[in-house]
Amino acid sequence: MVVNVGKVLGGDWEYVTNEIRAVNDAVVKHGAALKVIFENDFLADHHIVHLCKICSILSAAFVKTSTGYGFVRQPGGLYAYRGATVPQLQLMRANVGPNVHIKAAGGIRTLDELLVAMSVGASRIGASATEAIYQEAVARGIGTIPVPVMLPSPRKAQHDGK
Repeated sequence: MVVNVGKVLGGDWEYVTNEIRAVNDAVVKHGAALKVIFENDFLADHHIVHLCKICSILSAAFVKTSTGYGFVRQPGGLYAYRGATVPQLQLMRANVGPNVHIKAAGGIRTLDELLVAMSVGASRIGASATEAIYQEAVARGIGTIPVPVMLPSPRKAQHDGK
């Protein structure tokens, strides 16, 4: 489910909590797991923190950064989305309970970006570049024999805008 961004931005936390609870209860009742999508590009950090706490209390299975369609105006005037950023993933990891997983989605197009997202707490990745990421992993020998994987510095990735 995607949270009602208007209700989040308006601070109607009771509505947001009740909606997530209703969907989570229905999903769990049928043996499935709920993934709550935040659309982080529209939200301030305090919204993300509050949503993480709600999802933890309600035992949602996953929190997810975005659908990939949350286009917002960027500093240069172009409409695009940032997707899963290192600071947002770190913020989410710091504010969800230990049983809530994080799915990073949006802007992950390389193996290094995937590895950085996982190194800061994402346990699942949503990427439209899956084939290219897979081919990059194969080229590095990942998956065939044990290979040491050097994670790029999250700090460097953050400064590179990834």
